[in-house]
Amino acid sequence: MAPKDVALAVADALFFKFDTEALAALLNEDYIQHNPGVPTGAAAIRDVVPLLREVGFKTTVHRVISEGDLVVLHNTLENAGLFGAPTLVSFDIFRVEDGKVAEHWDNLQVPPETTASGRSMTDGPTEITDVDKTAANKAVVQGFVDDVFLGGRLEKAGDYIIAEPGAYQQHNPMVADGLEKLGEAFANMQKAGSAFSFSKLHMIVAEGNFVFTITEGAVGG
Repeated sequence: MAPKDVALAVADALFFKFDTEALAALLNEDYIQHNPGVPTGAAAIRDVVPLLREVGFKTTVHRVISEGDLVVLHNTLENAGLFGAPTLVSFDIFRVEDGKVAEHWDNLQVPPETTASGRSMTDGPTEITDVDKTAANKAVVQGFVDDVFLGGRLEKAGDYIIAEPGAYQQHNPMVADGLEKLGEAFANMQKAGSAFSFSKLHMIVAEGNFVFTITEGAVGG
């Protein structure tokens, strides 16, 4: 199976069918786990499955993108108290090796009732298009991260983001739509002593019109 198919089969067994036998065939025994609340190793994941079934855990997969051996799922999790809250929005990243998932990262966030843009954390386009432009789209996002996040040059954001009103649509619940509003959000965070400082780009995964990054940094120092 292709890496995307392997990752989706793991998600199906873990999040939908609660099938430990299927998981056994899809996970490396020395599977590496980066969620700090879950032990590493395939056995630890299989042990969680009955608990997920018991609490009525539900998952909605919104987006799936893949590049090389990495696959990213964008999800909404319900009845997810085992992971910290009843409802969570997540990114799950799987690394596939020799037809099995070998490594997993995730990021979990409680979705707020209201957002600055009026958009949710998960709505918007879901279909992968422009696959022939993957490399160019990846370069745009790489440039934005390098210049604006890592380089701290907010004035260069306009080189990467469409400036026309309403063209740039934001799903960060604390930031409104538009390039101008993004600048205002950064300025307001700096005034409040809660500015972001970015130190490293760990991962970038691109497929067509979607580009996913993992960056590291600090808030307010």
